[in-house]
Amino acid sequence: MDRLCGCISSTKRIGRRKIKIPAIQVIDSDVSHEGIKTIEANNPCDYSTSSDLCISFVTWNMNGKVSLDDIEKLVGKERKYDLVVIGLQEVPRRNLSELLENALVESHVLLGKAVMQSLQLFLFGSKSSKPFISELKVDKEGIGGFGGLIRRKKGAVAIRITYKGIHMVFISCHLSAHAHKVEERNSECRHISHSLFSKHWNPYTKPAQVTVWLGDLNYRLQGVNALPARNLIHKNHLDLLTTKDQLLQEAERGQVFNGYCEGTLTFKPTYKYDAGTSDYDTSYKVYYISIISLPYLSYSLFNFIDFLLH
Repeated sequence: MDRLCGCISSTKRIGRRKIKIPAIQVIDSDVSHEGIKTIEANNPCDYSTSSDLCISFVTWNMNGKVSLDDIEKLVGKERKYDLVVIGLQEVPRRNLSELLENALVESHVLLGKAVMQSLQLFLFGSKSSKPFISELKVDKEGIGGFGGLIRRKKGAVAIRITYKGIHMVFISCHLSAHAHKVEERNSECRHISHSLFSKHWNPYTKPAQVTVWLGDLNYRLQGVNALPARNLIHKNHLDLLTTKDQLLQEAERGQVFNGYCEGTLTFKPTYKYDAGTSDYDTSYKVYYISIISLPYLSYSLFNFIDFLLH
């Protein structure tokens, strides 16, 4: 599981420490390819009084398993956030809403949730947050036809909220797997972006000022065999790995997440471990699959944030 906390203020500060970054304008992808911008995010949020809003984002592919200890680690001990956004994939058949509410009961209340089988998104606010909400809507968009049969649904769920006058959209997604399905993942991203909250489109609805994507995007390393990739990981050459990352390559081509921001990688890839360990996959598959299955940033999960000025 991965956590990113962000502080949003009039200077658009975000990250595990507050950093001023310029607003990102929407530019036709045929004209300019900005790719995904990197911002430093190495230190915990320091909760400066100059911040208008502080949010904790958590994303986790649960692989169909959960324990109370997992939930406690998920929500963490720091409870000074205005909002807590938790995106989950491959959720087990448990009442996760109740488990999360019990874990956060002392500091936060559930404001909204978006659920599509095993793909779920929860939004919690501090106990004093409700008077600051002027809009809260949820939506979902499924992709593919067979994932739902085994309850590992692919697609996206989303929550739109106006909080303290800031219009925000949070999207938790789970895209198609396998290294060769790059174009399919690109198409899914575009479809989700255009479809969410479009069914009852209102021309008077103000566009989101902050859009956050989190989830298991399933992009892989391109052309790197499993064992050489592990050797680079062991030597901590993460910079060499990211040059082969499919998502960065596609963003630079202007296909997905053009102009979005992400935090600096400060941890090793989390996919794919032997279940219940920190050991990379030791099954027979590793010797037969030519490309290590390593989704992008989150290494398998991360957050993509788009700031727009209106």
